[in-house]
Amino acid sequence: MTHPELQYLDLLHTLLTAGDLRQDRTGVGTLAVFGHTLRFDLAEGFPVFTTKRIFWKTAFKEMLWMLSGGRNIRELLAQNVRIWTDWPLKKYREGTGDDIRQEDFERRILEDAAFADRWGDLGPVYGWQWRRWKAEDGRAIDQIAEVIEGLKQNPASRRLLFEGWNVGELNAMALPPCHKTYQFFVSSEGRLSAALMQRSADAYLGLGWNIANLALLTHLLAEQCGYMPGEIVWFGCDVHLYLNHREQARTQIAREPRPLPRLVIKRKPASLFEYTIDDLELEGYDPHPHIPADVAI
Repeated sequence: MTHPELQYLDLLHTLLTAGDLRQDRTGVGTLAVFGHTLRFDLAEGFPVFTTKRIFWKTAFKEMLWMLSGGRNIRELLAQNVRIWTDWPLKKYREGTGDDIRQEDFERRILEDAAFADRWGDLGPVYGWQWRRWKAEDGRAIDQIAEVIEGLKQNPASRRLLFEGWNVGELNAMALPPCHKTYQFFVSSEGRLSAALMQRSADAYLGLGWNIANLALLTHLLAEQCGYMPGEIVWFGCDVHLYLNHREQARTQIAREPRPLPRLVIKRKPASLFEYTIDDLELEGYDPHPHIPADVAI
């Protein structure tokens, strides 16, 4: 059987050898392709990549934070998650002229609630749209709760989806959603599958997290709604490799994938929104070493 991770390594190879050289908003430059699909059967193992270490606990904490509807980095920093700090830090430095160190900025966010409210807010990003989409009549629509109700009451529906691309609020977001549209499908055998349409994908740094979090969400929804996990299907539109990630990608491609781990959910809480990182474990995850790379802001 072909290892599922090889399709990701093939994507990196395609980007390196045939990607379109493009300038981008960060100024770093990318090699890009338009339109790519990856598919993983969750029965074959949990699709967290093994050819470099994925810090899955940090990724899972981010997904659980999004499911909570969070929008402030204080909630992440309290869990030692720093992946969203760059955007509010840049805004603070530009707005105040204070060239504060990241460590000092994060300390102030944690220690000073008023400072966090002013400078730690990311705007109505991801989970805020998922859980509190603002309707014209003033209602806040909980898209995730509606999907759960649909999965339980009408699993054959073609409207089992949620969306992050709220056109009217994009300018208020620290970063418009990259992974934007999720849709779900329940087979006649009772398997829950999920698809994600991603408008913009950082193939080296971000995509491994996106795949792992899509798989996690599918497992959690399956457990909550009484199904078996099925497949996940990832659709990337602008899929790109930053030019300063090329050597890292070549190193990763040269590695042989290892067996995929298994997700263990230790506890079934009363709702999807009550899981914590302590409820989750990846059994048998034995990846190759981490390959560091800089984030393009």
